[in-house]
Amino acid sequence: MDMTTLVKDDKMIVYISGEIDHHTSREIRENVDRMIVMQRPKTLILDLEGVDFMDSSGLGLVLGRYKKIKELDGNMYICGADDRTMKILKMAGVDKIIKSVDNRTKNPN
Repeated sequence: MDMTTLVKDDKMIVYISGEIDHHTSREIRENVDRMIVMQRPKTLILDLEGVDFMDSSGLGLVLGRYKKIKELDGNMYICGADDRTMKILKMAGVDKIIKSVDNRTKNPN
């Protein structure tokens, strides 16, 4: 698992690669939450392009960050999810509450 963060103006993009499972989700969650509290972005984008595996812990990670950013009156988007990851997100209904953005521009659709 690897995670990098880019903050520009009021937008924070979190690039995640590798596996998101019960072994890695806690570290990602703690790091992202710390950055959210420090930066207080209006927009949080989780870039999942580098994720090659995600289980239910990944769903918890995504939904928990959504709740956190909403508490700060922000918005959250997902980009770069492959077909397998999107299938998991759609089965859980996450696509109904968290919209996708174009992976190249990171702008909301």
